[in-house]
Amino acid sequence: MDNDSLWRAVQAELELDTSSANYNSWLKPTALSGIKTIDEKRQIVTIACRSPFQQSMVEARYYGQIKQALDRLSEKQNELVFTVEVEKITEPQILGPLFEQQGQQKGTDSAYEEAVERVRLRKDYVFDTFAVSSTNEMAHAAALAVARSPGEAYHLLFLYGGVGVGKTHLMNAIGHEILRQEPRIETIYCSGEEFMNDLVAAIQTKKTTQFKARYRKLKLFLVDDIQFIAGKDAAQEEFFHTFNAIVQNQGQIVLTSDKLPEEMILLEDRLRSRFEGGLTIDIQEPNFELRTAILNIKARARGINLPLDVAQMIAGQIKSTRKLEGFLVRLMTKVSLRNEPITPEMTEHLLGLDGELTVKLKQYIPPLEVIDQVATFFSFKPAALKGKRRTKDLVKARHVAMYLLRKDLEVGLEEIGRVFGGRDHTTVMHAVDKITNLIPQSERLRRELEGVTRKVFAEGGKRA
Repeated sequence: MDNDSLWRAVQAELELDTSSANYNSWLKPTALSGIKTIDEKRQIVTIACRSPFQQSMVEARYYGQIKQALDRLSEKQNELVFTVEVEKITEPQILGPLFEQQGQQKGTDSAYEEAVERVRLRKDYVFDTFAVSSTNEMAHAAALAVARSPGEAYHLLFLYGGVGVGKTHLMNAIGHEILRQEPRIETIYCSGEEFMNDLVAAIQTKKTTQFKARYRKLKLFLVDDIQFIAGKDAAQEEFFHTFNAIVQNQGQIVLTSDKLPEEMILLEDRLRSRFEGGLTIDIQEPNFELRTAILNIKARARGINLPLDVAQMIAGQIKSTRKLEGFLVRLMTKVSLRNEPITPEMTEHLLGLDGELTVKLKQYIPPLEVIDQVATFFSFKPAALKGKRRTKDLVKARHVAMYLLRKDLEVGLEEIGRVFGGRDHTTVMHAVDKITNLIPQSERLRRELEGVTRKVFAEGGKRA
């Protein structure tokens, strides 16, 4: 596989693992500048960025994700070097909603297509490519109602659910439908993190007046992962006033989150009240039939002839929609490298090689066994994890155990609190949120999580 093909495959995976807003802002305007071979198993990969600011952001926040994708696709250990090489980047630079370079937009064939480029919606996330079943039909119906009567049906649509259940797809689909009807409508699509970053940049450059004018006049505001602003005082303050201004202007707001407003313990009460005043819809994980349908839709969109038995095999192993698409990308890469048809044997082999997927095969492991395995991994006694001591390393191990119980084994918050010595469920929520927020920032934590997860499922599964 040549460098361009390798980088396209890497970017395809990164696009699945990050929000559309963050991907378009930071990862899309990058290029693979060169590869230097160290030996048969190691190489140095140079990645080009558009500016020193983008270089520092991508290296600090996405090094681990990029390396993981490169290691898997190249089947080598990669060391990454980031440089500034403007001429290597073919896509226009995007610095975020507040500082978009309006003069750099590509020419398009219609006002709608131009609006989609400007707002940075994902082009394949439309209603026609959204598979509907009993797990998401209510969310789909609500999204259609909002798209057809923005600002009238529900001034706020709040979609919540786990990773890869279709929240971002529906949000993008709403944006597409509204822009198709009214391409010039004042719109911003961003993540909660990007909203906060824009606010910080505006404060630092003394452009808060322009920031407020830009956001508060919106008629359509689409925000992914709104839970990110919880606990950030300045961002919550500004979002509160932005929210009120848009609603008073009869605009439409759509928010997505991985938890309910009442579960965001660091969210201000006045914002929680606003969020609870809209239409809140829970999207459940897709069932087997829906996962199979999603795979077929994604495969057709990529021009892949995916046999039904292969689609069913994949759907039987992977529950997350985002991971389904990610696995499809990896399968395509293998097929292109070998120039062979897709077979059940090839698929089974690839599923077996993918440690992240095999680790997720669900089996019941008692919570106390999880605590034992995590304690052993971090060199503590199980009693210490369940106790009251709060040294830094001990607290991290305790939080990791709570995170695994909640995210991987789906144990209830109160049950987790009980096995940890009668702790309150809000303490467990805080621990899970802490680990969730640290994962994108810490390569060390990601490696520790991978190691401890393998240990829990390998050793704990034998004893269960």
